[in-house]
Amino acid sequence: MILFNNEHLAIVSGSTRGIGFAIAESLYKEGISVIINGRTSESISLAIDKLKLSNPNANGKLIPFAANLCDSNEVSRLYETYPNIDIVVNNIGIYGAAEFDEITDEEWMQLFEINVMSGVRLSRKYLPLMKNRGWGRIVFISSESAIQIPKEMIHYGMTKTAQLAISRGLAETCVNTGVTVNSILPGPTLTDGVKDFVKGLGGKSIEEFTEEYFETLRPSSIIKRFQSPEEIGDAVAFVCSERAASINGAAFRVDGGVVKACF
Repeated sequence: MILFNNEHLAIVSGSTRGIGFAIAESLYKEGISVIINGRTSESISLAIDKLKLSNPNANGKLIPFAANLCDSNEVSRLYETYPNIDIVVNNIGIYGAAEFDEITDEEWMQLFEINVMSGVRLSRKYLPLMKNRGWGRIVFISSESAIQIPKEMIHYGMTKTAQLAISRGLAETCVNTGVTVNSILPGPTLTDGVKDFVKGLGGKSIEEFTEEYFETLRPSSIIKRFQSPEEIGDAVAFVCSERAASINGAAFRVDGGVVKACF
């Protein structure tokens, strides 16, 4: 199946590792030129080298852009340098477990600033041009935690729910424009960060951790395993494609059945 019929330029914020890297790779495999974003030139160079080595036949370009895209000035610099971006994947995000009464005001605001406002700023810059061109894709990487708020990460769940509201609201402004705005809701995903966390526990294997995790913290999972970042990346690539033109304003669950809902 050919997902893209034309040349496009994408930005995936926070794409040097984890889900962001997998999204960049899935788009790159489809011939899309992708701006690889991270905080340091070193991390970006490593990611680009890895992508080129793994995908020697890809036709797109890999473009480095070192910046903190939570910063409005850096978003403006991106826009001034690459005004023709027509695929924006808002992937930057942080998380952390904490009891509700121990979460400080500063932690609430930090998660909102990084997880929510980074996507607001990128979308605000690029959406008007997408509408003028008659084609564009904006995707927010939300989470199953947006619907089933985890009691150990209420502040994180709040930001993921906010992303659903923003993406749906933005989609409502794109009537008959050729632009789509959607959210992707991954479930628990086996990123390098999760692997490092398990190693830090000492003595527990990934298999043992997985079994315990899905028995206690995510018992509603149907697949009973962590998803791979590549599974999320491929879903995002499809939603960004010409084939997905009728998917708009959607909260697209790619969660392994964690969310117990029939809608």
